[in-house]
Amino acid sequence: MHLKKIICAASICLLGAFCASCGTADSKVTEENGGGTVTDDSKWRVGGQVSDAYVDPATVTKVPEEMIKAKGFEYDYDSLTYDLVWSDEFDYEGAPDPEKWDYDLGASGWGNHELQDYTKELKNACVKDGKLLITAIKEKSNGADYSSARLVSRGKGDWTYGKIVVRAKLPSGRGTWPAIWMLSTDWKYGGWPKSGEIDIMEHVGYDQDVIHYSIHTESYYHSIGTQKTSTTKFEGVSEGFHDYAIEWLPDEILFYTDDKLTFTYRPTKYKSTPTYKEWPFDKPFHLLLNIAVGGDWGGVQGVDEDIWPQTMEIEYVRVYQSPQITELTK
Repeated sequence: MHLKKIICAASICLLGAFCASCGTADSKVTEENGGGTVTDDSKWRVGGQVSDAYVDPATVTKVPEEMIKAKGFEYDYDSLTYDLVWSDEFDYEGAPDPEKWDYDLGASGWGNHELQDYTKELKNACVKDGKLLITAIKEKSNGADYSSARLVSRGKGDWTYGKIVVRAKLPSGRGTWPAIWMLSTDWKYGGWPKSGEIDIMEHVGYDQDVIHYSIHTESYYHSIGTQKTSTTKFEGVSEGFHDYAIEWLPDEILFYTDDKLTFTYRPTKYKSTPTYKEWPFDKPFHLLLNIAVGGDWGGVQGVDEDIWPQTMEIEYVRVYQSPQITELTK
């Protein structure tokens, strides 16, 4: 007779399984006894129940290598250099430079039940004294109770990877919702949020001096409560100018205010094999600058009707790209 060597103590097998003679077993224990075979298929049972931690390897779907995103990039971060590739210093007067900026227009609510009508009027968007002024005004406009502006670089400034820096002084007051952010230009992966959103800076006036940084993707977005986000308190964001920036690399996005790292989104932190659902950020994106009024977030505590007009002032927008990253990803 051939005996299997199993040593038990307090009914626990030192080989990492319960002894078969104790009535419980490892996922698959086989005893050879007189030429017969007895197999226990209890598979990680706890008492009479299969553990919730058990995952049958046969049910795991392998992600095809060509669908994996944000992995396999090798570069020396500390050796990266950056060149200025696009900027607006607002060293002119009048309407924003039409070679660099376009407008989103209308009073549709913009998916968030916002109260403003976006226009291209000079009263809502103009360059004066070396600054871009985006102003929200309490007035009837296209059926809305407020007018404002939403500038976009779409088709005039579109980038994949790089540093984007916007120096701005924010509006204040309950009901204001300024944002510096980015959206996909070609919507390669589908409509929002599938093709992604990068919120470089958001601020809501009822929570003064708290800056929000977020990304949205098909897997991670606010409507289902999975968005990846961070907040930082910065005193005086409506009294002085601050730099709001991202460093967008092929495998992570770093968010900064005044050179202080405030948030890092790295998809492999959440999933070992990210796909576009976690990382749609390998396509061209463009910049948006706007003030919304009210809405599902900005209007949570109502809108103060006595604070208007409110202006976001922007001293410059600068975009840099790294030759090393460009070479790596071309």
